[in-house]
Amino acid sequence: MPDTPDADGLTVGQVSARLGVTVRALHHWDEIGLAQPSLRTAAGYRLYTGGDLERLHRVVVYRELGLGLDRIRTVLDDTADVLGALRAQRTQVAERIDRLQRLGAGLDRMIEAHERGPLLTDEQQAAIFGSGWDPDGPARARLRYGDTTQWRQYAERSASRGPEEWQAVADAVAGFDRALGEAMDAGVLPGSPEANRLVERHREVFAPYFPLTRQMQVCLGRMYEADAGFAAHYDGIRPGLAMWFRRIIDAGARAHGIDPDTATWDGGQEERR
Repeated sequence: MPDTPDADGLTVGQVSARLGVTVRALHHWDEIGLAQPSLRTAAGYRLYTGGDLERLHRVVVYRELGLGLDRIRTVLDDTADVLGALRAQRTQVAERIDRLQRLGAGLDRMIEAHERGPLLTDEQQAAIFGSGWDPDGPARARLRYGDTTQWRQYAERSASRGPEEWQAVADAVAGFDRALGEAMDAGVLPGSPEANRLVERHREVFAPYFPLTRQMQVCLGRMYEADAGFAAHYDGIRPGLAMWFRRIIDAGARAHGIDPDTATWDGGQEERR
């Protein structure tokens, strides 16, 4: 059986403890006439009767349901409007739940993308990126780069990208790789307008992963030549393509006042700012 106030009523502190609301809230509800105490002590302190406490219980319930104080006043003082107000609030709660569920699903995707990159099955990755694609590659990359700004940008893009979007990214990369090989076959020279256009195209093709500054691009060019996996990929398109690709990137950087010998990944951050 619930506690009831004694003949003299409950003090503000007692009501606060019993209902789990702050003394400040009780004072505010009194001041705006929403829930006022019926009694006062000789010293002027508020005292709440059983009827006052019942009204306060209803205020707390409706506030938990999300009703504003003005709406609560209407509901308490106009019983004919109770069902209408509750139904309207139920609709708002359902809409809020739907928004929160969608937000939760988005957060789940973001967490998963931070953990493993593309949100694709192994079969989808093999179909999109080719049979040579290593589905464990993103996990290894996360171990190495997971604390970087670029990995966070990559994860954010991955979280909102489905198979069709990834297919478009893969197609753009494959088209660029073919263009590289054809340009090398045609004898395109580093620093020429044709080579510089390829360098700019590389930055555009790479953008779905994360924004690529020219200094960062120089660092990637070095890696494409030095890393055995990347070198094998490009040299598999054309023998010597990894070195040629690095050379056209370096020449393009020089055209924009960047010394490839001193370019750094952190310098790329400064360039972007």
